[in-house]
Amino acid sequence: MFARFSREAPVDLADLKSGRLGPDDYARNFGDAHPPLNRSQALIEAERCYYCFDAPCQTACPTGIDIPSFIQRVAQDNVRGAAEAILTANPLGGMCARVCPTEVLCEQACVRNSHESKPVEIGLLQRYAVEGHLANPGKPLFQRGMPTGKRVAVVGAGPAGLAAAHGLAWRGHDVVLFDAAAKLGGLNEYGLATYKVAGGFAQKEIDWLLSIGGITLRLNCRLGRDITLDGLLAEYDAVFLGLGLQGVNALGIAEPQLPGLRDAVDFIAELRQSAPEIVPVGRRVVVIGGGMTAVDAAVQSKLLGAEAVTMVYRRGMDGLSASTHEQHWAQTHGVTIRCWARPLAVEADGGALRGMRFAATRLEGGRLVDTGEQFFLEADLVLRAIGQTYETEPAGSALDLQSGRIKTDADGQTSRARVWAGGDCRAGGRDLTVEAVEHGKRAAIAIDRALGLGSARHFDQEATHG
Repeated sequence: MFARFSREAPVDLADLKSGRLGPDDYARNFGDAHPPLNRSQALIEAERCYYCFDAPCQTACPTGIDIPSFIQRVAQDNVRGAAEAILTANPLGGMCARVCPTEVLCEQACVRNSHESKPVEIGLLQRYAVEGHLANPGKPLFQRGMPTGKRVAVVGAGPAGLAAAHGLAWRGHDVVLFDAAAKLGGLNEYGLATYKVAGGFAQKEIDWLLSIGGITLRLNCRLGRDITLDGLLAEYDAVFLGLGLQGVNALGIAEPQLPGLRDAVDFIAELRQSAPEIVPVGRRVVVIGGGMTAVDAAVQSKLLGAEAVTMVYRRGMDGLSASTHEQHWAQTHGVTIRCWARPLAVEADGGALRGMRFAATRLEGGRLVDTGEQFFLEADLVLRAIGQTYETEPAGSALDLQSGRIKTDADGQTSRARVWAGGDCRAGGRDLTVEAVEHGKRAAIAIDRALGLGSARHFDQEATHG
């Protein structure tokens, strides 16, 4: 049981600073979390695949990668062929191999689980093939189609926007890719833990994707500020919106302006764009939330040198949106996960963050209620990671919404003519990188057809390839 809350003696002065560790520690902590397979390992692992005809792993992949085919090509030491099979279905197959929750998608569906309780390492094999190809690409895998004279605006250069831009350029359309940030990549560049995409891989894969040609970049260009949806529709034949989720949920309590109280997404983005030794962290860190963002923020706080890191979630462990794999990753890195608690108040003294006061919770008749007990966690740094929201203002009010996100059909067509949407801003998704890629890919096919060109050209076969 929780101890009933009582005011404790003041803690030491807030200790929020950078440079807690030595250079070797930072290099080790923020290097590649999961080293890639070497050639011998990849060949051995590929031989474990049964190459199923009706492969459940392929069905479980949101982009429909022909997994048995690419693994068989790895086994034949045909890296280029394996990469082609992957990238035809998923133009961001390298990034997805690194960050996709394969343990609950393709690998969970692997028939090896029934025989050995250990699936084929599909994610690592996919990474081996794509990164092996990008390291030595040779002749381009994809040739851009004949120019169609059609122009398409893609707003948002995250996974959905990049996939849409690539698919449209491949089909010969001229694409202008807009993004509010200074770099392409969206979540892949700004929203993932550094150790998941070490070595600048996100930009390397984007460079490959852009090499198809036909894609013009407009960076630092924000919808609603620099461009409007009406203006784009007047200038372009079609528009794809891959806007992501720009809003961050508030805690629902008073949130004073304090140096140690910030959004987890901003903390993660700062780490991705800075050397870790210059990013400040507290000795005691509290992360509020139970998803992947919370895990990434909590683990990286520990890797920066925080002594105590606690994730606090209002429901039980079975309600955490972070996968079991992510939960285990956090716990093995020294993060404490404390459930059944909600924030009550931010405690500060003299303009310095002291910690958070929480109320213990429980389920009562299916509703979350307070138990009447409270507790206090000292903290120099509190990171909010309780979800993000779609901001309606940039795109205007002309689009129908569903559960607070853009309503579309299966191909991403919105309620407005000539406008498609995909990725996290689209209603009904699972907020997965791989699913966002599929949204962009399917929208590119649909836009091509809507422009009156898809049925007449060989690219239409792509509708059934992935």
